Parts: sequence; structure tokens; C-alpha cells
Amino acid sequence: MSDHTHTEHDDPAIRRQATPARHDAAHTSHGTAPMKAAAPEEHAHHTDAAPSTPAASVVPDARHAGHQTHGAHVDHTGHELVFRNRFWICLLLTVPVLLYSHMLQMWFGFTPPQFPGSDWIGAGFAIVIFVVGGVPFLRMAGPEIRNRKPGMMVLISLAISVAFVYSLVMLFIDPASGFFWEMALLIDVMLLGHWLEMRSVRQAAGALNQLARLLPDTAEQIDDAGNVQTVAAAALRIGDLVLVRPGASVPADGQVEEGESAVNEAMITGESSPVSKRAGDAVIAGTINGDGSLRVRVTATGDETALAGIMRLVDEAQRSKSATQLLADRAAGWLFYIALAVAAATAVAWTIVDGFNWQVVERVVTVLVIACPHALGLAVPLVVAISTSLAASNGILVRNRHALESARLVDIIVFDKTGTLTTGAQGVVGMATAGDISDRDALALAAAAEADSEHMVARAIRQAATDCELTLPAVSEFEALKGRGVRVNRNGRSVYVGGPRLLEMLSATPDSALAQFAATAGERGESVVYLVEGGKVAAAFAVADTVRPESYAAVRTLRAMGKEVAMLTGDSDAVAKSVAAALGIDRYYAQVLPDQKDAKIAELQAGGHSVAMVGDGVNDAPALTRADVGIAIGGGTDVAIESAGIILVKSNPIDVARTIQLSFAAYRKMVQNLWWAAGYNIVALPLAAGVLAPIGIELSPAVGAALMAVSTLVVAINAQTLRRADLTG
Repeated sequence: MSDHTHTEHDDPAIRRQATPARHDAAHTSHGTAPMKAAAPEEHAHHTDAAPSTPAASVVPDARHAGHQTHGAHVDHTGHELVFRNRFWICLLLTVPVLLYSHMLQMWFGFTPPQFPGSDWIGAGFAIVIFVVGGVPFLRMAGPEIRNRKPGMMVLISLAISVAFVYSLVMLFIDPASGFFWEMALLIDVMLLGHWLEMRSVRQAAGALNQLARLLPDTAEQIDDAGNVQTVAAAALRIGDLVLVRPGASVPADGQVEEGESAVNEAMITGESSPVSKRAGDAVIAGTINGDGSLRVRVTATGDETALAGIMRLVDEAQRSKSATQLLADRAAGWLFYIALAVAAATAVAWTIVDGFNWQVVERVVTVLVIACPHALGLAVPLVVAISTSLAASNGILVRNRHALESARLVDIIVFDKTGTLTTGAQGVVGMATAGDISDRDALALAAAAEADSEHMVARAIRQAATDCELTLPAVSEFEALKGRGVRVNRNGRSVYVGGPRLLEMLSATPDSALAQFAATAGERGESVVYLVEGGKVAAAFAVADTVRPESYAAVRTLRAMGKEVAMLTGDSDAVAKSVAAALGIDRYYAQVLPDQKDAKIAELQAGGHSVAMVGDGVNDAPALTRADVGIAIGGGTDVAIESAGIILVKSNPIDVARTIQLSFAAYRKMVQNLWWAAGYNIVALPLAAGVLAPIGIELSPAVGAALMAVSTLVVAINAQTLRRADLTG
């Protein structure tokens, strides 16, 4: 049970000194997180075959790594722009290719302007399209070939290369038989699909940077003569004495030598209430000092601080997380081998029947070209683009497509308590009175006494009075009693508000009913504040981190979906037990430190569970990254957002259920689209191979192109129906 501690924050000696510099990045909106501009290089496709870049190690001076860029976190913005620009360029260049295509002229009965060299216009523009839009896919096919895991990139490369080479050869034999226009459209559609994919997976780098930025750039060092000088935080050494002013960040791990204050450690330990610190107590780098002034002896710097340890955990968790291979890539891999087998069988069979001729070559080429349908290239990217847009309109920001795809598979959702299931702010959760004073009068008087205090508990009492629309009585002579509470004068009588230490000072004893109320509140981990008037204890208020109203519905909904709900917290067992009981959560873990949170997630995963972690603090970052699906509450710290694949912008726990519903809906659409794309190949490949040629049914390149268009249209329309998904939660 925490004492209601007030500190003097109007000390003239303190106000005369300059406020130390603080790193603004620790308090910026996540919407303005810095991003490194990516080089306009080709993007290796996201398959298991693609080599991953190891995360940058946390160096001893990692406290100020916020000014560095870690190569492990790729910014997809540059790749998105590359594919967007290539798509528009190639689309523009495709127009003359289509206009001068003999096949399209025959279909639509038109003749474009003719002039010397006009017969070469289609071929010339098609060659440029191949270089601008096709060569990047050839480069991206490299990793798939080297790792012997052919996927979409190899299939695309095969189709456009065969079409390109065959069309070049046919220029000198029969120009009307080339595939230039089909190749151009195929490249356009694949560029569009990849652009949509890059846009949906764009992910800003910076989890480690955001962690480092919790620390100030400078510190106020006290020398042996007692003089205070501003130095770089990186220059601090073990044994140095530093001054931590009210509201400033602690620059290094240390031990308090002088002073008394309440320090906000929520971003490191998860403790929802400010922790009282006095001589002999330890403080952690990156935490925020309260109203008092502290002199701290440095005990750890750089790589040895608790914050650096958390950074290492995030780094390790990111390294250990393998990429999820897209269903479309697996389908493309199968289709690659099927296409080769069908092409080989076509060549052998028709050579035996009719002998080798250009018709056999045309059939083989047709098989290889139509084996990569436009629909397959759009089947997944279209659904991803629509699902991420739909998620955003529902307050769910998808930063990592794999997180949304995997959400349907989780069987246990682990919530952080403070700031996630609870508001993260103190509130009055109960009260009891003695004598003739009513609850409303007691709360109004306590709020009046606390009117001039900035303490978190004082704000909770005032807010409770405001919520009840109470009129506060007039009081005067406000006095802060350091470490004990406050005193005011009301009609010539002293009124006190404070914790147990106030009662010790006044030698006041609550009656049995108030004592029982305080004992029960203490068992639940709630702080108790007393109102003393005329020397008698008139009322007691229980103050605690309040549960979000939405949390009750969120837990019920998730359990109804067959998901298990668990809770992690750095708070005491009493607090955790109370919140878990209120919400109906059976499994909870209390007094869990940051490294233990990460270990708990790993432990659940080792037990065969697919785990989603929902949190909002820096201490949650390793666990968010380690989990199969990391979900950050949008009102949380920047680092939690940087470490998560999904962000709940509205900070509403019920959106976790909506995320899972959207994951199921998007997956169904992906599978349906892939089946539509596969259906095209099931019909088109045998026809292209000439299986029904003996009865006069053959698939010409023109008909194949028409089937491509129909298949693509069906996939596009089906993807749009995802917008009607029910995400009521």
C-alpha cells in the first residue's frame, strides 16, 4: 500500500535554476517517428528464401543510439516509390504497344497511323518495358533460385522472359505471332501488385531508436566542490553524482543519496503508480522524476543499464522472428514446377505426333506465359491492400501484414495490465465514511483540500468529485506536508488529507469500519487516503489504476471466440489478482519484470501456443516483438508502437477481437482468390498444351489473354467484397 506523498515543487531555489535539456523524442506522437529514407534499390521478395539482414547489435554506447539508424529495420517507403514509379512509366509505355498489336487491331477492327518504322513501335516500347519493369523481377528471382525455392518472382521471370525472347525471334519470322502486348500487360499488373504489397507492408524502422530516446542527451553532474555542471550523458561514469530535477529524466542507473521524490517507472517496470524514492533507493535510467529533487550516485552506464538490457531483448527477439511465407508464394512455387512439367510434356508429345515445328514452340511458349496469370499476382496484394484500409477505418493500424495474417491463428491473447486493460491513471475506486458525514460531503471536502496539489492521487480525488458534479466547500491556508499529505483550514478547523504516515503524525486512529475498509483495499493492492477533520478520521478513499470499461467486453468477446485471455503486469500480486478477478481472467502473471515478460511469451510459445501480446509500454517492447502477433495500444509509448505489428489507434481492447475477425475475413478472401487464379490454370494449361486439339479445341494466345482478363476481374471483384466484412467485435 503506497503512502500518499506530497513534495514541494515550488522551491524558489529550484525555480532559480535552469531546467535541464530533455530529449523531446521520448514524448513525441508516434505519427512523427523518424524514418530513414530507403535507397531506391530493388526489393528482395519476402519469402523464406530471401536472406535476412541481421539486426544491429546494441553497442556499449547504445544509450544514444537514437541518433543512429539500425540496418535491421527496413523502411519500405523507398521500395514502394520505386514500384509505383515503374508501374506508371510502364503503363504509359504499354499504350503504343497495345495500339500497334496486330492481335488487338484484328479484334477491335482498327488501324493506327502508319508511317515508316511503325511496325517496330510495339516491339521498341515493349523492349523498354521489359528493361524498366521486367528486369527488376529477374533480379528478385535470384534469391529464390539460389535457395532452390522458386516462388512468384521465378514464375513471373519465367513468363516474361519466355514471352520476350519468343517475341523477339518472331519479329523476323511472323511479327503477328509475338507476345509483346501480353508481356507488357503482365509486367504492368505484376508491378501494380508489388506496389500495393509494398504499400501495405510499409513499416517504419526504429524500435531500438525509440528505446534509446527515453534517455536525456545531457546530465547535471555535481563535482566534489558541490558545483553543478551540464555534461553529456554519455560522459557519465560509475561513481559520478548527478542532480535530477523535478520532471527530468534519470540519465543513468543509480542510487539516491539525497532527496525525496516519486519517480514514474511505468515505461520500464510497468508499475502504474509513481514509486516513492528516498536515500538508499535505486533509480533506473530513462524513468521520469516527479516533483522532488534527487541527487543520484551513478551505478551503471551504457550497456550495463536496465534500458540497454531491454534494447538487447528487443534486438534478440527481432532476430529470432522468422518471416512468414505468403500463401501466394507457395502457390507460385507449385505452379512453377507444374508449368515446367506441362511445357516439357507438351514439347515431347507434339514433337512425337507432328515433329518439331514452330507450332510446337508456340504451344510450349503459350503454356509458360499463361502459367503466370495476372490474377495470381493480384490475388493476395489486393486483399492485403483492402484489409489494411478497412482496418484503418476501424481504428486498427496494420504495420506488418504477417501480423494481420497470423492473428486468426492465435489461441492465447496476453494483455499487459497498466494502460491496456486499465487506464494507467489513478482513480477513486471506493470510499467509506465515519460519523455523520455523507460520502458526497466527504469527497467534496477532500477535493477542496487537494485543490492546489499536483500529486497523482490528488488529481484522482478531484476527478472523482468532478464526475459526481460536486460543489466544493471554501478552504484556505493550503499547506503541503512533505511525505504525509496536505492541510487546509475550513471555518477555523484544520482539515487533513493523506496516507498512513499522516495518521502517524496526527496520532489519529480510524474506527473499525474504516480500518476494515483500508485492510480490504490493501489486500487488493489499492492505496488508501484518509480525510481527517477536527482530529478525527472522517473518511477513507481507495485509489487505484482503474479498469477500462471496454476491457470487460473485450475479454468476454475473446473468450466467446474460443481464445484464452491472460494478463502480465509489473504490479503486485494483490493488484493483479484484483484486476483479473474483475475481468474474469483465469491466468495472470504478477511482478513480472521486462526480461520476464519476454520469457513468459517464449514459454507459452514453447508450450505450443500461438501468442498475441497486447501492450503499451517500453517494458512490453521485447514481448511485443517476441510474440507471434504484437498489438500496441495507440496511446502507448513510441517504442511499443515501433515493436508491434498492429496498433490499436483508439486504445480500445475490443479492437483486438476486431483484428482477429478481420484476419479470418482477409484469409478467406485470399484463399478464394487463389482458387480463382488456380481455376484459370486448371483449365488454361491443358488447353494451351493442346490436350483437346484432336477434337478442334485449342487455346490460342489471344483466348488465353481473354481468360487472363476474366480471371483478374473476378479476383478484383471478390477482393472488394471484403469491405462488407462484419467487424462489430
